[in-house]
Amino acid sequence: MIRFLLARVAGMVLVLFLVSLFTYVIFFVLSPDPAVQICGKNCTPERIDQIRENFGLDQPFWTQFSGFLTGLFAGRSYVAGGAIVECPAPCLGYSFQTSQLVTDMIVQRLPISATIAIGAAVLWLLGGVIGGLLSAVREGRFTDRFVAGLTLGAMAVPNYVLALLLQFVLVVALGWLPFPQAIPFAENPGQWFLNFLMPWIVLAVGYAAVYTRLTRANVIDTLQENFVRTARAKGLRPSLVWRRHALRPALTPIVTIFGMDVAGLLGGALITETVFGLNGVGKLTADSITSNDQPVILAVTLLSAFFVIVGNLVVDVLYSAIDPRVRTGARA
Repeated sequence: MIRFLLARVAGMVLVLFLVSLFTYVIFFVLSPDPAVQICGKNCTPERIDQIRENFGLDQPFWTQFSGFLTGLFAGRSYVAGGAIVECPAPCLGYSFQTSQLVTDMIVQRLPISATIAIGAAVLWLLGGVIGGLLSAVREGRFTDRFVAGLTLGAMAVPNYVLALLLQFVLVVALGWLPFPQAIPFAENPGQWFLNFLMPWIVLAVGYAAVYTRLTRANVIDTLQENFVRTARAKGLRPSLVWRRHALRPALTPIVTIFGMDVAGLLGGALITETVFGLNGVGKLTADSITSNDQPVILAVTLLSAFFVIVGNLVVDVLYSAIDPRVRTGARA
């Protein structure tokens, strides 16, 4: 198990390095001159050259990239107005638009994105698994066809359309929910729940539909396996056959897709946060793309990659615990 885990961690570090290199090339080599972005409008060539020197943008590429990596682990220094400005680790630079530390900007917004992602994940996992099991149990009957229709409709409706519809019905017409605001949980748990309920629903609907179809297909396939038929032939109770022999192998693939989906959303749910005006990482990403704020876009890209890679590592560990053959295959 230790060798398996070490191999996965080494692979994770390598992938993160390659992602960092790739994104740095895109945003600081292939994109417009960062010195021009920092300087803004009506800037003289002399001022642009001074900014390049202060930020080390006049140095060779590998020198700049190594300085960027060093800043992530040990921090780095910048020159601004003749004074040295320290950027503590993990240093992701300063925003071109607001001159704020990018790390602080992300830390301030990450709890909102995490709240939206985790709350929605609970809803879509419960709804998807329960709906898929119900559909598989009633295969070919009215319940199965009804659930299939619901999932097809849920997958067809875009997030922003559903968000606008729920806002009109639940906020404007009925007044059951407030318009979403980022209220801290400790301040008022009840209002916190009501404010995030609508974003959770909007984000969960599409995922729940996918999980319902996946769960249904996996359960039906598992019920056709020989070991399930053998369990039934032994005279075991149907509930015991479902619980011990059918559900575990049928739901194992859900672990993979669930871990990756949640990890991806921790980097920000761009459409949901933008529609509801919640200042999470997704909203920060949309604003930064609009203003071409390269350090922020780079930081969010790396953050999303980090969550996805760590999520993949967690999934591998869970898989190895569920199915020992994963570890055996890795050693082979």
